[in-house]
Parts: sequence; C-alpha cells; structure tokens
Amino acid sequence: MSAGASVQFHVPVLARFRREFGEPAVVVRSPGRVNLIGEHTDYNHGFVLPAAVDRGIAMALRPRSDRRYVLHALDLDRRLEGDLGELAPHPERWPNYLLGVLHQLQKAGHPLGGFELVYGGDLPMGAGMSSSAALECGLAFSLNELFGMGLDRLTMAKLSQAAEHSFVGVKCGIMDQMASLLSRKDHVMMLDCQDLSYRFVPFHSPVRIFLCDTQVERALAESGYNQRRSQCEAGVALLRKYAPDVRSLRDVSLELLDAHRLEFEPVTYRRCRYVIEENLRVIAACAALESEDLPAFGRLMNQSHQGLSKEYEVSCPELDVLAEAATVLPGVLGARMMGAGFGGCTINLVEVGQEEAFVDGMAPAFARIGKTPKIHACAPHCGTERWL
Repeated sequence: MSAGASVQFHVPVLARFRREFGEPAVVVRSPGRVNLIGEHTDYNHGFVLPAAVDRGIAMALRPRSDRRYVLHALDLDRRLEGDLGELAPHPERWPNYLLGVLHQLQKAGHPLGGFELVYGGDLPMGAGMSSSAALECGLAFSLNELFGMGLDRLTMAKLSQAAEHSFVGVKCGIMDQMASLLSRKDHVMMLDCQDLSYRFVPFHSPVRIFLCDTQVERALAESGYNQRRSQCEAGVALLRKYAPDVRSLRDVSLELLDAHRLEFEPVTYRRCRYVIEENLRVIAACAALESEDLPAFGRLMNQSHQGLSKEYEVSCPELDVLAEAATVLPGVLGARMMGAGFGGCTINLVEVGQEEAFVDGMAPAFARIGKTPKIHACAPHCGTERWL
C-alpha cells in the first residue's frame, strides 16, 4: 500500500531541472482528483462530488528568449522540443495534453513565449485520478504565472478542457479541470456542471479514502467514453421533440424518460436512465455527507457502481470483483468504480481503525484478478498552487 502523497515529490523534478537548465523561475503543484460519486454526469450537465487529492504532478519551468518549448516528462523519461508557431497533435500520446494547452492559449491571444519544463510526481498514471487534467491545469497555471497572463482559475479550467477536446480527442466534461484548480483542503466540491456553480462540503468525517488499482490498461476508455456521450446526446435529441426545453439529460426526469421509453433503443434508454438516477444519487449523497449519515452515503456509492456496471456498462470484470469484495469487508461504507471506466481504480470509504483490515482483506480479490495488490491512500487537498 502506498501512503498519501509526500510533500517531497517535487524534489526529483527540481533536481533534474537544475541539472539540465539551471534554476527554475516557477514551480507548481497540480493535483489529481477523486470523485466520490457522480460518474459520467459532468458532460451531461449534471452534478458531481469531486475533490483534489494530496497526490499530483510537480512542474518546474523557466522562460526562454526564443519561441521554442522543451517538455521533459521525468517519469516517462521522454523529451520533446518544438516551436510555438508549429503546434500540432503528436503521434505519441503524452505530449498532447501539454501541446493542446499551448494551442488554446495562443488561439485565445494570450502572450506566450518559449519555455523549458520538467514535470513528474506521485500520481499513478492510468488509475482514473485524472493525471490528464493535472497536466493540463498545471501547465496552464504555470504559464499564467510565468508570463503574467492574468487568467482566473475558471478560465484556465475551460481552456484545459478545450485542450483535451482538440489535441487529445476526448470530449471530456469539465469536472476534472474544475476539481484540479479550485478544490479546497479537507472539503469536497458539490459542482453543478450546467452553470459551473459550486459549493464546498467539509470532509472531516472519520473515514479514509482508498483507491484499489485494477492495473488494467484502459484501452477502451476513450472510444467507450465518446460512444456513451453520443448515446446520451441521441436520447436528448429524441426527448426534445416532446419537451423543447430539454437541453441535456440534466433537464430530464425519470417520468419524462419512461413516458417515451418505447421510442428508445434499449441501450440508449439504459444510458439515459443511469445518468438521471446518478444525478439524484449525487444530490442525496451530498445531503447525507452534510448530515454525517455516512452509511447512507456508502449505500449510494454501491448503487452508483451497480448502475455504472449494468446500465452504463463502463465497468470491467476486474473493477466488479474489487468493488464487490470491498463491500463485505468490516468498516467499508461504500465502494464503486471511479473515472471513465474499463479499468482504473475503485474508490472505497473505510472507517478509521479499519485501514489494515481493509488492505489485508482486499488481497484475495486482487489474487482473483491475477494482480499484486496496489492500493493508494489519499485525502482531499487544495487545488493547483505555486510552490516557488
């Protein structure tokens, strides 16, 4: 089991930067995030309950006197150099999260000069903790600091989302970017993805957050994600014929959906029903957390997983095994898959005092999926911040 993030995870980034380039002008920490409940609701303009965590990516930068950029991914041991006037998606995947941000900044007319960047951290890649948003938001924040662009955090979140749309090709919602930039320590964010209003709910409860990593490569995540989004849009288009005010599934009640059930393809109906029910679960879960009814919160998490697995069909056998195994362990209040799906992690709420029992109890489940246990502990933390 890996503990919560160390405040020292920027040290190797600084050491490499100084060895290659000298002293950095800006050092930034950009966090990953968890989402307690509300999956695949963000791009349907619904509700989510995320939080940045005490794990993330450190970025060290300094400006250059020309228009060239140097990107060094420390954990991947990869490096890319290029000209800001010749930006285009790269055949390798890792640079596109960064190149997309550069493209969006220039497209919006913000002053951008050449720079050198080294980044790395303790955020597990591919685990559903949104390392992509951490990269995008971290770079947007860093360049805003480096070149004095005067951007606010909401603008940076929207810009980072657009970068993922344009250069990565994933039509993500804005939850990950909002959580990465705007979170507050020891709180979760109740975010309305329709108007981007949000409020913070204290998370001082006597529970711990554990992520169980399936270590399954999420090969289907992007295509499956975009397909689910298209199916939801198809459902909205059908219902708009009868209710012209409907703009997204956020505006659809279960009664309206069921009134026209026979006109839906069965798969499209299930996708839409899941999203509507998940929005209701987020509202109920937030109320349960505010009233400190943690067992009720956990039951809603379990229901969320069942919906994601059976109705939205973005789980996988490994996620189902880990979620099911966790729910019967002592001290576990709730467990569900987290993120886009088809791999990644389950998120588990575990009562204080039951941490070791949880880790030990999950070992047989990992054995059933043929994996060595990989469990991450984390806690709600603040959003992207400047260290230097």
